Amino acid sequence: MANRKNMKVPMLDLRKNHAPIQEELENALIGLARSGIYILGPEVEAFETEAARYCGAEHALAVSSGSDALLMALMSENIGPGDEVITTPFTFFATAGAVERVGARTVFVDIEPDGYNINTAKIEEAITDKTKAIIPVHLYGQCAEMDLITQIAEKRGLTVIEDAAQAIGAQYKNKSAGSMGQYGCFSFFPSKNLGAMGDGGLITTNNSSLAEHLKIMRDHGQNPKYHYRFIGGNFRCDAMQAAVLRVKLPHLDAWSDARKANADLYREVFDDLGHPDVAYPRTLPDRRHIYNQFTIRVKNGKRDKVMNHLHSKNIGAAVYYPLPLHLQECFKHLGYKKGDFPETEAAADEVMSLPIFPELTPDEIDYVGESVIEALILP
Repeated sequence: MANRKNMKVPMLDLRKNHAPIQEELENALIGLARSGIYILGPEVEAFETEAARYCGAEHALAVSSGSDALLMALMSENIGPGDEVITTPFTFFATAGAVERVGARTVFVDIEPDGYNINTAKIEEAITDKTKAIIPVHLYGQCAEMDLITQIAEKRGLTVIEDAAQAIGAQYKNKSAGSMGQYGCFSFFPSKNLGAMGDGGLITTNNSSLAEHLKIMRDHGQNPKYHYRFIGGNFRCDAMQAAVLRVKLPHLDAWSDARKANADLYREVFDDLGHPDVAYPRTLPDRRHIYNQFTIRVKNGKRDKVMNHLHSKNIGAAVYYPLPLHLQECFKHLGYKKGDFPETEAAADEVMSLPIFPELTPDEIDYVGESVIEALILP
């Protein structure tokens, strides 16, 4: 294996990502500083128009975070105490956290082993007369099986809220993430493929009346000013984040394509070196995977050994997610126990994400892949 003792490969390097557009970013921020308009306003409105077009949705509303986008969708549907919402236990906390915050009950459904998204074959058996919505999560940048999900929802009269926090630009049968349900919820946390310089989010919909309702909701429910039609929240987007995102959005497809190219290089490395304890992710049929994460599985209890070895070599690696939501202390009241969702629990024990940011070099990818195999053959 190659000797690269001084090589460091971080999980993400935003300085490299920003370098080619640094001047444009700084000019946008200077212009904003001089504008005197720092919350909502022209920058936000312009970004919303551009984001809606990119996401293939009729309407897009920039909001305070991806977590708040989920919360707003649930609030918009008047989902609350006595209601149930179906989602996956293998996702970031915010997915189920939003359900619990409105007072509804989260009902978990296990995942598919290949794509890590909700297993559509198990959704109908989880539906009761209390079920009001399904939240599919497009995990790691690959869309869930949306045709089946929307068919089930239409048949049972349920709302579909896409958690597309990791999936802006992902596609399912040429339909963009966030355009297939009644709502699409996106995060612009800095580590996302399209990241802000702080918190930010987006909620998309194809329904004009819902869009108007959400627009009022994000400003406490007031319309006109100081007259409150219903109780909303402070879900407004900072103009600074919109200005940054407007600079970055035209580059998003190129960055996502670079991530895919890096994923293909990783596959070549793992195919060449080969080890039965490593499985790399595959793109499911009719999908555009945008690789917010490149997540491998390390089997036979060797994941943590590989993680520690990579960290010792200054290689970034992370686990998304080490403890499924149904086993988290804050969700104890739901009554789930270990063993209830075996595919989710197996994934939590085995998954590990490797650096996949667009600016990675082939040599760095070789180094990371070789180091994974090296860890597995070490005594």
